[in-house]
Amino acid sequence: MNSIINVRNANEADLPAILYIYNDAILNTTAVYSERPHTPEMRQAWYQDRIDNGFPVLVAETGGKIAGFCTYGHFRIWPCYRYTVEHSVYIDPVFQGQGISKLLLRPLIDIARKNGIHAVIAGIDSENQISYHLHQSLGFRQVAHFKEVGFKFNRWLDLLFMQLLLEEQN
Repeated sequence: MNSIINVRNANEADLPAILYIYNDAILNTTAVYSERPHTPEMRQAWYQDRIDNGFPVLVAETGGKIAGFCTYGHFRIWPCYRYTVEHSVYIDPVFQGQGISKLLLRPLIDIARKNGIHAVIAGIDSENQISYHLHQSLGFRQVAHFKEVGFKFNRWLDLLFMQLLLEEQN
């Protein structure tokens, strides 16, 4: 990778690239357990919800292009879950395999810690070993394996939950 990668807060101008990356994940992978692409209006509402709730949306930019994005949001909406978030990270297929996910997740975890978050949850398709090992390398531990809870591409999918307790990190 020759270009410098800049991780920064997303803005509304980034939404078309974020939408493209997310829709690619919907249409071509099991990283998202959804089957219908999102519309620009859906992505705008998603972004506004993140902003309204004080949740970060980070992008990785290189050579004037958005290479990936990450965010976190509510794990569950009930008040007693307020110190737990679920995160997501998606990379444009052109930029996959270049370590961008880790570049995005490290500052996201730092933001979570600064915001008083106690636990960060990752939901990962059980066949996604790259994501599994990425999360392990960041200190996440597998805490659940839900068998056949999703159905996509004409097959059953298993979902793993991995967890990072921020108080354990130094």
